[in-house]
Amino acid sequence: MANNQSASDNRGHGATLYKKGMFESLQIRDFRFLWVSNLATSFAMQMQMVARGWLIYDMTNSPLALTWVMLSFLLPSFLFSLVGGVIADRLHKKSIMIASQILNTLATIFLASIIYSGDITFWHFIYFGLFNGTVLSFSMPARSAVVPEVVGKESLVNAMALQSATFNLSRILGPALAGGLIALFAGGDTTSTHGVGVVFFLIAGLYAMSVSAVSFLHYDGAPVIRESASMLEDIAEGFRYMRDEKLILGLLIMGFVPMTFGFSVSFLLPVFNKDVIHGGPDDLGLLMTGMGIGALCGSLLLAHLGDIGGKGRIMFTASYIWAISLAAFAMSDQLILAMVIGALSGLCGTVFGAMNMSVVQLAIQPEIRGRVMSIMMMTYGLMPIGIIPVSALAEFVGIDVAILFAAVMLALSMWLLGIWFPDLRRIDKGHGAEAILQDDSEHADNAPDIKDDAFRKLD
Repeated sequence: MANNQSASDNRGHGATLYKKGMFESLQIRDFRFLWVSNLATSFAMQMQMVARGWLIYDMTNSPLALTWVMLSFLLPSFLFSLVGGVIADRLHKKSIMIASQILNTLATIFLASIIYSGDITFWHFIYFGLFNGTVLSFSMPARSAVVPEVVGKESLVNAMALQSATFNLSRILGPALAGGLIALFAGGDTTSTHGVGVVFFLIAGLYAMSVSAVSFLHYDGAPVIRESASMLEDIAEGFRYMRDEKLILGLLIMGFVPMTFGFSVSFLLPVFNKDVIHGGPDDLGLLMTGMGIGALCGSLLLAHLGDIGGKGRIMFTASYIWAISLAAFAMSDQLILAMVIGALSGLCGTVFGAMNMSVVQLAIQPEIRGRVMSIMMMTYGLMPIGIIPVSALAEFVGIDVAILFAAVMLALSMWLLGIWFPDLRRIDKGHGAEAILQDDSEHADNAPDIKDDAFRKLD
């Protein structure tokens, strides 16, 4: 175990020996395989979102039905992510990722068979969501925690931006591919489950590809040697850590509340597509592709800039522009215009989210990283608290009003966070104590109050 950890340290610190640039992290062998695995998984998830959303809304004609299915995916994250985080800190992360993805592949094949046969019901998606969400709650803490161990903290901002680029590349091509395939295989009858079933079989193949890529990793993700403790004690330690590190707590809330409202629009795109654009499955794919193009540009820009200064100011600025773009999106009624505005929304949302995640990863101590990441996943399971009122507005008032409400709540929540956690605005650059604050004489008297926060523990 010690040898494995040492190997990880050598690979992580060795990242600084590689040529710096937009793709510096991809020069690290294990990160390349993680990148391929995440690319396949991201494509699968984006294609699944379009195929599932189209079929469910066609079956039910209800925005709330989309929310209940999404809730079935997110609820297990709230219930089981803490256990998944403890397991990620205790067991080999590679084994966790492989086992969970195999289960996910088999479940997707089973669901594809039911859809293809035409026997699919709304409740099948609920059952699949509960199973898939449970599997993800065990795999995602391990998958998230292994990246800093592979690339090292010097390349982490670049690696997180490239991870985001992977996700956003799938947002561009995945939805368009899924929507086009549904229309193609349905033979003109877009209400047919035949096309959706074929797409789900392709999704299962992508999950299998992800398993194959992870199996080639040299690094197993061995746990840090620590004193024996019960699972409950490990979970309690994670919450104590979050309680004591106020800046990380603020970053955690920032990565949850505003993003809940910002990304709620993505879940309701099938409603916007049908009620406002009056489009088919291919148009839905293009709407999601528009947002994906902007998001990819944002993640590549962040990868190019790397460890820039003024991270706090950038996150707040991006969130406000994001809110404005969502409000403009709500008032658009043409496909091309909606795609352009959606691209700006995707760019701002990605810069905000990727930078938030990279700063959190830099701040967390390695021996507790899995548990803190699981707490973040647990909060994602609470997203329907914000999304349910948005979807209810879409169903009973109108999708345009619902998106405007989400935009206002995004801006309002960030404004309140700036008041409650003023140090969030002052996060600057670096990998250690220098990362906490800019040299701002206005706040100099407050600097000693945070001398023990997580950023100072990095070095």
